[in-house]
Amino acid sequence: MSKNFYITTPIYYPSAKPHMGHAYSSIVSDFFARFKRNDGYSVQFLTGTDEHGLKIQRTAEKNNMKPQDFCDQISKTFENLSKTLNLSNTDFIRTTEQRHIKSVQHLWKILEDQNQIYMSKYEGWYSVSDEAFYQPDEIESKENKHFVISSGSPVEWVEEESFFFKLSEWEKPLLKFYDENPKFILPEGRRNEVISFVKNGLKDLSVSRKTFSWGIKIPSNNDHIIYVWLDALTNYLSALNYPNTKDELYKNFWPADVHIIGKDILRFHAIYWPAFLMAAKLPLPKRVYGHGWILSGDEKMSKSKGNILDPLEIIDVYGLDTLRYYLLKEVSFGNDGNISQEKLESCINSDLANNYGNLCQRVLAFCEKNCGSKIPTNDFINDDLEILKNFENLAYLRDLIDNQNINDYMKFIIDMLFSSNKYFNDQEPWKKKNDKNRLNTIVYTALDLIRKISILLNPVIPDTTLKVLKIFDINDDKLKFEDIDNHKFLESGKNIGKLNILFKKIEND
Repeated sequence: MSKNFYITTPIYYPSAKPHMGHAYSSIVSDFFARFKRNDGYSVQFLTGTDEHGLKIQRTAEKNNMKPQDFCDQISKTFENLSKTLNLSNTDFIRTTEQRHIKSVQHLWKILEDQNQIYMSKYEGWYSVSDEAFYQPDEIESKENKHFVISSGSPVEWVEEESFFFKLSEWEKPLLKFYDENPKFILPEGRRNEVISFVKNGLKDLSVSRKTFSWGIKIPSNNDHIIYVWLDALTNYLSALNYPNTKDELYKNFWPADVHIIGKDILRFHAIYWPAFLMAAKLPLPKRVYGHGWILSGDEKMSKSKGNILDPLEIIDVYGLDTLRYYLLKEVSFGNDGNISQEKLESCINSDLANNYGNLCQRVLAFCEKNCGSKIPTNDFINDDLEILKNFENLAYLRDLIDNQNINDYMKFIIDMLFSSNKYFNDQEPWKKKNDKNRLNTIVYTALDLIRKISILLNPVIPDTTLKVLKIFDINDDKLKFEDIDNHKFLESGKNIGKLNILFKKIEND
């Protein structure tokens, strides 16, 4: 089995500053990337910015800037966000880079050579905000203006000469592929949406624009630029040095294991992207996962509504690991979720401070007082072995990750935290001072539970768990998922370090 893993975020459209939706996609992707890395995989983790299209050109003009200068400025904020979120991405792609332009033009040439592109005239509704074409039944009218029903974005009627991709030819091949690969689109509800849309019939797709200039030129016709989504989707290949299919990056990591995306761009990734790849005779990604939105109140965030949640503000007040934990635990992955101050503070107090933080503090304090801050010896009885046995089924946890089942993974950790705290309470080591052998074994078991849980939590809250693991002399290089079920990992007699308070409880007046 290959020990390579390729995961991607959407590449973000830098027409405005990043918001919580961007942070959520990135944190989720980082969680999977970190788990796989800890499980011994060579991980390629890609994020970046999608910098072409009419929306960018108009926004730049409003700011009295050249599009490239505007993109340089805004893209930098997304690159900085990656660092602020402590992402472990291995690459950051920009669609204005030469490596990307080369890939897009090469893919276009292949589609032309395969007779998949032809010239015609486009007439229809176009959303500048979504950079997408819509059918009449997807549009509604309000006060003599027209909007996309699903996203609420305004649309314009466009009539222009355009190149078309023969999307209609790929209707049956796509349906056959979905049938043969039932987990290509997750969650299942999204898969059903896509299949229903394709079964209703696919029309050929306009894949060039002539009425504006900010984009990648078509090699055979410089009057046209390539449709922004054909351009943007190719980033997943260009980051692997495509079209050089002999390059080690491409050979090792394509096809991608999973594209993590928001549900609003599902059609582009689950219909257009595989159709382009089929037409170019390139392997298809293994999975597209369309997660829900992070809502502000009960509404999708949008600049026009003025309800943008700024992740940087939340991080400044509550800390990064707190935000990461909240998003991964409290949002049902695949569904919409929201952030409230009340829920966030409750999560900090109940889960992070009372559950994880308290377990670490009380066990280490007891160990310092009664075992001289050394890992004690052990002589396990059934009570100890029973709780340690919970961590032996690594195949179950790996399966959760491979199916993007974040919520059951988090539930397992939380259950183990409760069980570990209960174990320490029920065993009452403070009453065993006349039975040093039993006291030592309880402390040893509790320390090992902290180690195991911290390894599982590491992809969720990496900074905090590394502080905990370092007391056992475990750093990034020594952090291995497979060591979770190895209770002999802790070496008796070895000194363990001190640990400051991990999470301060929030006291409300």
